[in-house]
Amino acid sequence: MIWKPNATVAAVLQRDGKFLLVEEETAAGRAFNQPAGHLEDGEALVDAVAREALEETAYHFKPTHLIGIYSWKHPHKNITYLRFAFGGELRGFEAGRQLDEGIIRARWLTLDEVRASQPRHRSPLVLRCIEDMVAGKCYPLDLLVHYA
Repeated sequence: MIWKPNATVAAVLQRDGKFLLVEEETAAGRAFNQPAGHLEDGEALVDAVAREALEETAYHFKPTHLIGIYSWKHPHKNITYLRFAFGGELRGFEAGRQLDEGIIRARWLTLDEVRASQPRHRSPLVLRCIEDMVAGKCYPLDLLVHYA
């Protein structure tokens, strides 16, 4: 049997001192996460993160840099996630847009509020990605090569 991680993307956004998270319904109850999701077959990473941000928040997101690549094994499931976290710019908002199933709402939280909500984070990567962004981690998108 060949082991494969689940490839995911996440948009890490800051505006006016607050960070964009989504509140979502999970099997374990309500949780906070970045706008994030799975890479689809044949999809480029930058396209996936723009798509996920729009589907989960109604914001148009343009990735401008990579914050980091993270590997995390879920403690209660036999699943490992390989997350590509992106920083970027908001390029518009679609008021009234239907959000993905399970998404309750998009929330802008201060860093203190994000830290205080840690018990409700979908994974430890939520805070880690924000802390890496605040620390100035920024890598060019040309590190990523997509062959269609």
